[in-house]
Amino acid sequence: MRQPKQQRAVETRAGILRAAAEVFIEAGYAGAGINRILQRAGATAGSLYFHFGSKEGLARAVMSSQSASVLPFLASEGLQRLVDITLVWAHQLQNDLMLRAGVRLTTEAGILGLGEADKPYTEWADVMRDCLQTASDLGELQAGVDPLQLAEHVVATCTGMQLFSEAASTDRADLPQRVRRMWQLLLPGIAVPATAVRIDLDPGRGERLAAAVGRPPAEAAAPSPAKP
Repeated sequence: MRQPKQQRAVETRAGILRAAAEVFIEAGYAGAGINRILQRAGATAGSLYFHFGSKEGLARAVMSSQSASVLPFLASEGLQRLVDITLVWAHQLQNDLMLRAGVRLTTEAGILGLGEADKPYTEWADVMRDCLQTASDLGELQAGVDPLQLAEHVVATCTGMQLFSEAASTDRADLPQRVRRMWQLLLPGIAVPATAVRIDLDPGRGERLAAAVGRPPAEAAAPSPAKP
């Protein structure tokens, strides 16, 4: 009997998380009422507080799920892996419920004073720094490129770029093209020439990578959100 009970708990958590993502997208953090989320999920208040502790805890879980909407699609390494993160992210941000909600909440978190508002940014910076460290070990980066500084710059650029795209284009439809332009500007200054010319910047690459793997169960993650 233990396994079915555990499975029900996982499914309940995933259902609440997905319902919360829908409501956060529709109404933002401030406008997302607990009762509305519970009604959408078909869950009880007790189950929500058991799994997430509070509305803020639920929002943090949604924000922390962003990497699960991107990283499972990647098989490349080094600098191409970093580029692929941004291309898959640009595609998924138009299509993936959890990622869209997570990005919206992350944008609102600092303004609303939510705890650990910087955590999604630092987690992405850590993921990107690891890619860049591998790129450095492979001899793909120019001398003097600092992996952490560059990772933080890419995170900051992508944050502003998606806001610009959201304002300028329906459903961020031009975001993959904006990501390509970002790398066209950055690569000559960070990559050795032999690497720069072989990096695939096709805006459709993110969609192809996502289609090749299929959608990962981001909203069915383990009860404690893991760091990417």
